Amino acid sequence: MILVWLLLILLIGGVVAWIFSGLSRWVATLAVLLDLVLALQLWLSHLSMPMQPVQGTAMGAGFTWIAEAQYRWIPLLGASIHLAVDGFSLLMIVLTLFIGLLCVWMSWNDPVSREKTGFYHFHLLWLIAGMVGVFMAMDLLLFYFFWELMLIPMFFLISIWGGSQRKKASLKFFLFTQFSGLFMLIAILALYILHGRQTGLYSFDYTELLGTTLSREVAGWLLAGFLLAFLVKLPAFPFHSWLPDTYTQSPTGGVALLAGVMSKTAAYGMLRFALPLFPEAARMFAPAMIILGVAGILYGAKLAYAQADLKRLIAFSSFSHMGFILLGIFSMQELAYQGVIIEMVAHAISITGLFFVAGMLQVRLQHTQLDAMGGFWEYMPRMGGVAMVFVMASLGLPGLGNFVAEFLILAGAFQVHVVWTVLASLGLIASMIYSLVILQRVFHGKSRQTLAHADLKPLEGLVMACLVAAIVWIGFFPQRIVRSVQPVVQQLKQMVVKQNIPAADHEWVWNDQTLFK
Repeated sequence: MILVWLLLILLIGGVVAWIFSGLSRWVATLAVLLDLVLALQLWLSHLSMPMQPVQGTAMGAGFTWIAEAQYRWIPLLGASIHLAVDGFSLLMIVLTLFIGLLCVWMSWNDPVSREKTGFYHFHLLWLIAGMVGVFMAMDLLLFYFFWELMLIPMFFLISIWGGSQRKKASLKFFLFTQFSGLFMLIAILALYILHGRQTGLYSFDYTELLGTTLSREVAGWLLAGFLLAFLVKLPAFPFHSWLPDTYTQSPTGGVALLAGVMSKTAAYGMLRFALPLFPEAARMFAPAMIILGVAGILYGAKLAYAQADLKRLIAFSSFSHMGFILLGIFSMQELAYQGVIIEMVAHAISITGLFFVAGMLQVRLQHTQLDAMGGFWEYMPRMGGVAMVFVMASLGLPGLGNFVAEFLILAGAFQVHVVWTVLASLGLIASMIYSLVILQRVFHGKSRQTLAHADLKPLEGLVMACLVAAIVWIGFFPQRIVRSVQPVVQQLKQMVVKQNIPAADHEWVWNDQTLFK
């Protein structure tokens, strides 16, 4: 029942915030904080329990849920409201609520959200509810419902409270994500029909569909439908053209949730659904996905360095880091999976911090053009200090969360893809360059204007302190996250490697050198 309450509190809180507009910030804070306490309590109790050995391969069995709830929804179609969480999904829910709470607090000092305040927090809470639903849904039709639910409040957040080009950006975001999502719906329906014909049981339940026997060709087409939706949402190269306008035009709270959490729903979908449902096809797709991942790392870094707008620079840096996640997922190594999950959390925190800094500068300057910035450390030393922490996290400084994540991803990928791992590691050098550009062009150099009383306000300082504490905690105690998700990682590894595929079908050899295996 606690899982249902996690959703209801956010959905009801959104409606109450809309009705009582004058109290909407307090209502939103109370709703998200209450949810966060419930989720944290569940996660910490899970961490305190002794680890159990993984039983089976999770092909329809072997799941050990920390909490589960199932209710009838559309019995005629075999659809149910099946909610369940394990260490992985619970970690992502805690992350979503943590960043969601900080977004609500940031709206206190954001003049943009003062217009139609209640309606703003209604969309913010429903957006968070959609993300939490994605991480809990174990019925594929329900998963698609929450997947689409995320789009609507995000569309309105951009189109109502966004920048001067918000209409174009929101429309582009909606069309890209909606159109790609339809391919996933078609794949879900095809899997549902094929499973029903094989077993006589028509069901959208994930645990039932895991046992579906598919030919290699059919599995490849179905996986392509899922991947198209996930690659657009991540976003991955070359499905990223919606990213710069959307990230730049979104309000601060919206872009933090979009870059910090919504992009991670795509990585979650790959690890939770795409690879377990179609493990053999995933191995067939792995070489292409790794090329896209490495291309995204390098191309995103190049684009980030070329930007003259701070928000666009941060947007492309985020795009570059998503390449590491794609590389880690399709390396199909246990070490890389651990790195991917830590990267999902660490990147969410660091990119949220950078977009918060950009948002606070935009409020003070009314723009985010780098050419008009410089010398701000003199007027905003505390903001410069926290910006330096997130810049260092972004470039992978040891002691911060991103370093651990990217090290594990590269160490895992190196075991099977040496050449591509070396190329991907060049992205770390590039990230160092464009990350330092942020510090140099914004906070150092010649001052171009005088800013009085522009440093962090108390609530802004509290928000940034929470993010700094989180990224440092991950850097020093990554084992807590690894321990939480290890059963899921082991199950995933077993499911992917157990497939008996001829080496010639998944090895790419050139000039007697194995490029992929």
